Amino acid sequence: MSVGWNPWHGCRKISEGCRHCYVYRQDAQHDKDSREVRKTAAFNLPVRRTRDGRYKVQPGEMVYTCFTSDFLVEEADAWRAEAWEMIRMRSDLRFFFITKRIDRLTQVLPPDWGEGYENIAVGCTVENQSMADYRLPLLLEAPLRHKLIICAPLLGPLDIAQYLTPEIEEVSVGGESGNEARPCDFDWVLGIRRQSVEAGIPFCYHQTGARLLKDGRLYRIRRQYQHSQARKAGIDYKVRR
Repeated sequence: MSVGWNPWHGCRKISEGCRHCYVYRQDAQHDKDSREVRKTAAFNLPVRRTRDGRYKVQPGEMVYTCFTSDFLVEEADAWRAEAWEMIRMRSDLRFFFITKRIDRLTQVLPPDWGEGYENIAVGCTVENQSMADYRLPLLLEAPLRHKLIICAPLLGPLDIAQYLTPEIEEVSVGGESGNEARPCDFDWVLGIRRQSVEAGIPFCYHQTGARLLKDGRLYRIRRQYQHSQARKAGIDYKVRR
């Protein structure tokens, strides 16, 4: 079971992978400015209770956190300590967020963090080689108990073999969505898969993107099929640990 938790909404674009951000695209349909980072009505969702005193989010669930923003975005600094506290309190839940701001992590950790809360996993997003070479060394150095690499939106071939150490729990790859999506070459995906397999690290092809280049042909894939088509490729790699 899983639930989404967006304690704040909105973000600033900081790298090439942000160019066609889906949050900006969705907000534009409602005349909202995605650059405005604002606290949401769901801010305290993890600790909300029912009338009989039970938590509304049941123990054991995966909480996909801050998927309409970045958990480490600067504009949310005033609220993050309280968010960390809710994550700490709900040790019976598993939290997961992805970030393009791994370089801010150590600046905004709570005092009792130590080597990391056991119930939180962080995915570091990289879209091209320059971002991989900048962000992934920081991910490896970060005091986190669960680390993932998210290659999305994948904009070119990646050589990440040097970063695939045993502490990386999974490498996940996806193309770019939306009408303006840049093509994702299936050979790039297979290249990352090969590196993951050689390192013995689980690999997930989670999304094709809207434009997939395969065997010299460009396929346009509608949004509702991008995840299922990626699964049909049958290239996920699981490792028993």
